[in-house]
Amino acid sequence: MLLVIDVGNTNTVLGLYDGDRLAKSWRLTTERQRTTDEYGILCRNLFELSGTRWDAITAIAIASVVPPLNYTLRRMASVYFHVEPLFIDPARNAGMPVLYNPPTDVGADRIVNGVAAFARYGGPCIVVDFGTATTFDAISRDGEYLGGVICPGIQISAEALFSKAARLPRVEIARTDSVIGASTVASIQAGLFYGYVGLVEGILRRMITELGGDVRVIATGGLATMIARGTDMIQTVDPDLTLEGLRLIYERNRDGGDSGDDGR
Repeated sequence: MLLVIDVGNTNTVLGLYDGDRLAKSWRLTTERQRTTDEYGILCRNLFELSGTRWDAITAIAIASVVPPLNYTLRRMASVYFHVEPLFIDPARNAGMPVLYNPPTDVGADRIVNGVAAFARYGGPCIVVDFGTATTFDAISRDGEYLGGVICPGIQISAEALFSKAARLPRVEIARTDSVIGASTVASIQAGLFYGYVGLVEGILRRMITELGGDVRVIATGGLATMIARGTDMIQTVDPDLTLEGLRLIYERNRDGGDSGDDGR
């Protein structure tokens, strides 16, 4: 079985593939101080609780945007699973032409999303990933990564508002029935939700114009479903897009033996 790990700044998502089928997935808080042993024991416990033998893991693929954890995860893979993990390197082993300057600057998760989106939906397409930051990534008709947009995630925007405005309460991010809030809480929620929907739509319109044609928009990430319900510009919500991209890249590299060097 293949274990795929998407290490983000806020959350780490693990997926377990049996062939091309995603058998299990888990979402954890990213903790930069966790040790090799803590990650190893955590993974083993998750597998055992789900009825999966930990020694069934024969390969591991990792996309990480948190470099301090790369060595820890490489050691975890070696010590607990006795495998050399494949770290995704956009410039070397992702299998997608990267038209970014320089290619090494683009986050591994963005390329992984692009690989999965192009394989599943074709091009041109745009992937919107609602994570710590919200990223918009453009893939050409020929499957090239063209670049994109990075902006603060909705949670970052909310935290900035609460930390700078002393009288405003911290609220749940939620869609309100009306954009005109009849209370302070509803006003904040309306501003966060409809303001962010407006941001998403404005960026997408400009990107679609630049791409020039019929463009499919795919959303992924923790708040993708909620934001997608507020706009008709997102055609598809694919919560497992990053995990699928990791699987695809691993399959393409399986015979090449290139594990990358990001985890050393």
